[in-house]
Amino acid sequence: MKYPLLLLIKIYQWTISPLLGPVCKYYPSCSHYGFTAIDRHGAVKGTALTAWRILRCNPWSLGGVDHVPPRKHPVWHRRLRLWMSRRRGETQPKAQGA
Repeated sequence: MKYPLLLLIKIYQWTISPLLGPVCKYYPSCSHYGFTAIDRHGAVKGTALTAWRILRCNPWSLGGVDHVPPRKHPVWHRRLRLWMSRRRGETQPKAQGA
């Protein structure tokens, strides 16, 4: 589902966006933000982030720089990686002076 959404955004950027000109208050533009959000976070969360960004783009907003937040791994993912590393026999480095 991710790649059809990315294709739709690219088609918009190639066809409609040049006709509108640079009208976005934010940097990066909403279409670039949407492309990066969907590429980084997946179809569901990326679409939600993009929709929230478009809702914030209104006549009363000041605009500015608004980058896509970095992808965070959930707690269960960190615990699974820790468990897998212990299972393979890898040890974590101990803190100096502790």
